[in-house]
Amino acid sequence: MAEKHIVRVTDVTKHFDLGKIVVEVLKGIDLTIETGKYISIMGPSGSGKSTLFNMIGGLDKPTSGKVFIDEVDIAQLDAYELAWLRCRKIGYIFQTFNLIPVMTALENVTIPMTFAGVSHDESLERGMELLQLVGLEGRHSHRPSELSGGQQQRVAVARALANNPAIILADEPTGNLDLKTGEDIIQLLKTLSSSYGVTVISATHDYKMLNVSDQVVWIRDGRVDKIQERSELEIRTGGLGTVEAEP
Repeated sequence: MAEKHIVRVTDVTKHFDLGKIVVEVLKGIDLTIETGKYISIMGPSGSGKSTLFNMIGGLDKPTSGKVFIDEVDIAQLDAYELAWLRCRKIGYIFQTFNLIPVMTALENVTIPMTFAGVSHDESLERGMELLQLVGLEGRHSHRPSELSGGQQQRVAVARALANNPAIILADEPTGNLDLKTGEDIIQLLKTLSSSYGVTVISATHDYKMLNVSDQVVWIRDGRVDKIQERSELEIRTGGLGTVEAEP
């Protein structure tokens, strides 16, 4: 039976007008992502991977082409419908955590549920369950300033899971973390994919991601340069921290 595509990108371009200069960032991207896979989008700075990432997340619109989430053309959605899709279908994890400083870990996790109309009691119960899932059951009353960087990112992971999204979009999720903590976050994201069926899409420079990715999409000069399955990845490693690879 054919695998279901949770994301489908068709001939997507993105241009920016800078005065009299037109900058072509994406130049005809075609990409399909299967449900439940762990995908890493990799490429040098300026390659267009972050722009592609934002297209998939509905944070930006293509100049031409289409992006489908669960076979819905998101360019055709109005502002309310797009907000609903992002709230219900997609969870976001950012390099800078983006936690609200004056709120506790539990309060940060329950914010998306509040927007989705979940009751207060149900939000608290699910928030505690999610903090336990990410290994922070004893830290629910701590504010971000009272947590380490790795703990803050775990709170961000729990928040991203708040509304049972089909997709987790992780933008450089290990960028502000030390080596060991970054490895822990990578393994946590892999568990979400393999054990819970969540599709994880990460835009990253972190070559340690290669060890857990089901597929790596290499972006160069605004185009898909190569797509590698896990079995095809040329990895020489003695552990997560020593991966070397050639795109």
